[in-house]
Amino acid sequence: MRLLEEFRGAAMRLPNRVAMAPMTRGRADDKTGVPHPLTAEYYAQRASAGLIVSEGVWVTETGKSGPGIPGLATDRQAEAWREVTEAVHEEGGRVFAQLWHAGRVSHPGVMGRTPVAPSAVRQAGRIFVAGGWTETVEPRALGEDEIGEVVQDFAAAARRAVDAGFDGVELHGANGYLIQEFLARNTNRREDRYGGSPAARIGFPLEVVAAVAEQVGAARVALRISPGNPENDIVEDDWKEVYSRLLTELRRHELAYLHVIDTPEAEALSYLRPLWPGALVANLRSEEPTSQAEGESLLEAGLADVVAFGRLFIANPDLPARFALDAPLARADHAVYYGARLDGYTDFPAFEPDSAKFACSARS
Repeated sequence: MRLLEEFRGAAMRLPNRVAMAPMTRGRADDKTGVPHPLTAEYYAQRASAGLIVSEGVWVTETGKSGPGIPGLATDRQAEAWREVTEAVHEEGGRVFAQLWHAGRVSHPGVMGRTPVAPSAVRQAGRIFVAGGWTETVEPRALGEDEIGEVVQDFAAAARRAVDAGFDGVELHGANGYLIQEFLARNTNRREDRYGGSPAARIGFPLEVVAAVAEQVGAARVALRISPGNPENDIVEDDWKEVYSRLLTELRRHELAYLHVIDTPEAEALSYLRPLWPGALVANLRSEEPTSQAEGESLLEAGLADVVAFGRLFIANPDLPARFALDAPLARADHAVYYGARLDGYTDFPAFEPDSAKFACSARS
């Protein structure tokens, strides 16, 4: 079974190829951005993953997207994350922090001010705030000097992450948030050096990668992208040209890995895999959770080196072991995915088989 084979890349070595995808759980203290006290237990329970990528963590309060999202912008937040990384390492795991700026996908009801974006283009649809669903607002376009400040916010958060014990950081450049907003033509209507041509639109993501790599080393830096993904009202009709240019420039940094969300709309993996010689983590965006068979298929086809599973890890904290045993997979009720409630967080048990082969631990 290829999913359970060791992976050896230029920048990282993993005991298996089953990654835990970043998933918003919304259980942090909403006032302080400090992770919930049970967060350490939650991630430690899932330490048998070859790699854990944390939920999205905001790098500045203006980048927060919704209630209960944790941050990595203060010493207090970093101290709480240290408890998480120590718990994961105690169980033999590896964990990257996903660093996130939501851009226009936010609301004054979340952070007390108008969200910022490459351009003043309002997102279609509604957004969730502490009081429930509400209408989106038009964001404020970032000034050129402010863009440099956001770049440094990412770099500072990366430094805090590594100092707090994270093995590396994954920059969230997907799902219609700030980095992807700079890449997409419908959200980036700037007329300065950050907008216009594909070569200009990749400028901000490259600046973020370079600044973070300077802080913590490129081998500890990854980038997550979702080319052609329409989530959060993104339109990327020229994504092949944009991401071809982006990957060409990224190859200079020798990153830990590239994390690609593939969608039925784009089928990006088959296009991008030949352009990326480094480690590639694949994640499938679909109505149903990615199955073991789908993960094996991606590896067999050479489209990925590691496969990220999201929803299955919520109810199956020991997912690699269940794959190894062909054990039943539990399903979590969507109602427990997010929010302050604690049921549906750390209360999913590990599988208890009679067989002695239940030995697929993070230490193996």
